[in-house]
Amino acid sequence: MPLILAIETTTKLCSVALGRDGLVLAEREVESERHAHAEKVNVFVAEVMEEAGLKLADIDAVAVGIGPGSYTGSRIGLSAAKGLCYALDKPIIGVNTLTTLVEAAGLEGGNTTLRKWPMIDARRMEVFTQEHDAEGFAVGAVHPQVLDEAWTAAVGQCCVFGDGADKATELWKSVPNIQHVPGIKAHARAMFAHAERRLRDGEMDDLAYLAPLYGKEANVTQPKKRNA
Repeated sequence: MPLILAIETTTKLCSVALGRDGLVLAEREVESERHAHAEKVNVFVAEVMEEAGLKLADIDAVAVGIGPGSYTGSRIGLSAAKGLCYALDKPIIGVNTLTTLVEAAGLEGGNTTLRKWPMIDARRMEVFTQEHDAEGFAVGAVHPQVLDEAWTAAVGQCCVFGDGADKATELWKSVPNIQHVPGIKAHARAMFAHAERRLRDGEMDDLAYLAPLYGKEANVTQPKKRNA
């Protein structure tokens, strides 16, 4: 069975895991408001390899979260993964972080009989989300969504989870058609099944062209000119 190194840094959780056949051999995580991803991710990679008693040359592929989520976090994880794959000549597998949330919900006993809307915080009452069917397969596109009464009325019966959903607990209390499963996070270990399936089917990504999935265009503005 393939040995997968998984890196997920697109949310406040910086998560690195090493696994084989869906089993976690070693894992390191830290969640921080100040996004300590840049200083932790490579340290975590070294620590999981040491704990498992393996070398980086032993891995068969690197799976990496590509977002949507934090622009900076996505780039940090992807840069680390690309550097490893380039140096080791190993395949890279980019994983939609919303897919990882769906897998995490399944691993943690999330509802499997309802349509699923994994949600990643995009500030204020906006989230990045993507509709998935009851089996967990994506049936819509990734998009930003404002969480309001109009959306809850239109979406029908479903299940929501992720840090984007967790910030709207008061909203969910008023809509019985929506089940909120709290505390579901984008753990790197939840990437194993998807990554192993992709690797088995030969669906690796292009190392040079794999890019973050931002969810929407970055809001970049020109600084105002100062008066002379």
